[in-house]
Amino acid sequence: MLDGDLARYREQGFIVIPGFKSADAIAGLRARAQAIVEAFDPREAASIFTTKDDSVRSDAYFMESGEAIRCFFEEEAFDETGVLRTPKARAINKIGHAMHDLDPVFEAFSHDERLADIAFAIGLRQPLIYQSMYIFKQPQIGGEVTWHQDAAFFDTDPPSVTGFWFALEDARRDNGCMWAQPGGHRSPLRARFVASNGSARLRAIDPTPWPTIDDAVPLEVEAGTLVVFDGMLPHYSAPNRSPRSRHAYTLHVVDGTAKYSKDNWLQRSALPLRGFA
Repeated sequence: MLDGDLARYREQGFIVIPGFKSADAIAGLRARAQAIVEAFDPREAASIFTTKDDSVRSDAYFMESGEAIRCFFEEEAFDETGVLRTPKARAINKIGHAMHDLDPVFEAFSHDERLADIAFAIGLRQPLIYQSMYIFKQPQIGGEVTWHQDAAFFDTDPPSVTGFWFALEDARRDNGCMWAQPGGHRSPLRARFVASNGSARLRAIDPTPWPTIDDAVPLEVEAGTLVVFDGMLPHYSAPNRSPRSRHAYTLHVVDGTAKYSKDNWLQRSALPLRGFA
């Protein structure tokens, strides 16, 4: 990580590092994700991932996924009668949330000493990987991810959650690339995803307005790019109405020296937390 990268990260709240992962590494991760989806039986749980309705409580299938590997459907995957609109492989929104610990292909991709070097450089004294997500952003039905801050889902004192986002396909405006507000990591935390009695709900805690597209920049990147972003950074992605998917893989990392909130939705009990190396 260059000095200029660190300065940009501190100023903007994110950095973009092209060519971080090889084509072979990306192909291996994509093939493994496809195998997980092929083995998934939709009858196990028709759980849908959404960021739109703040009042919706999470179900047990989601709440218990922090120590499992589970598939979640796109919002528009089912028709009015509950039947899948597309083949299963084109209907999954994401896989989560412990592939980095439970699957050898994802583990090898995630536990990379170069990532540890970046984490230490940006100030994480004891980086621990709490969550992994494989995001499909499916063609035509890829759902919008509304403006949010990752710190809402991983509250620590002091704030420490950091996202490591890997482009597994080219991300462009037409297929739902991320947008971020430069410098927005210095704004207050607007909401928290609070768990209670086996479910979780997003609760507003600050009235600061969310950015608009006019305040943001598109993160149009090529496959293999790594984007590192501060957990307080507001970011967003539009629906994907193009014929191309926009696969990505994300790790959320917390500093083990910070106090992790007991009412965060993801709590580890069986799986030990590990860092990158």
